[in-house]
Amino acid sequence: MNITISDTRNINRDDILKLYKANKWSAADKPDDLYQALMNSHTLLSAWSGESLVGLGNAISDGYLVVYYPHLLVHPDFQGQGIGQLLLEKMQQIYGHFHMQMLTADGKAVDFYKKNGFERAGKTEPMWIYKGNEH
Repeated sequence: MNITISDTRNINRDDILKLYKANKWSAADKPDDLYQALMNSHTLLSAWSGESLVGLGNAISDGYLVVYYPHLLVHPDFQGQGIGQLLLEKMQQIYGHFHMQMLTADGKAVDFYKKNGFERAGKTEPMWIYKGNEH
């Protein structure tokens, strides 16, 4: 498997939607907002198998102390092959020295992030107002 990680923002909107729909993420129901959110992220990384978009991760940050990772997803046909790990390692090259790195994980993603050094934030309680339907 030859996977290339890129920081290009020249990603076809339809390719992004196919990736989100394949993962059954409700953000695909708001295609214009999703595309603008990704394009305006502090960092946007993508994973490619040839010309095919197979993974994506983004970060929102103040650029100095705090980073939040809203999305990290890999096409189901490519999961379990280390692509998420590659995206996360690249994010760590950029943000590893930051004071606080935050994300929200559920399901099988919890073990993935724990394996990569993330842990529950003290005694915090995750809270949100969420407009999706997959949680």
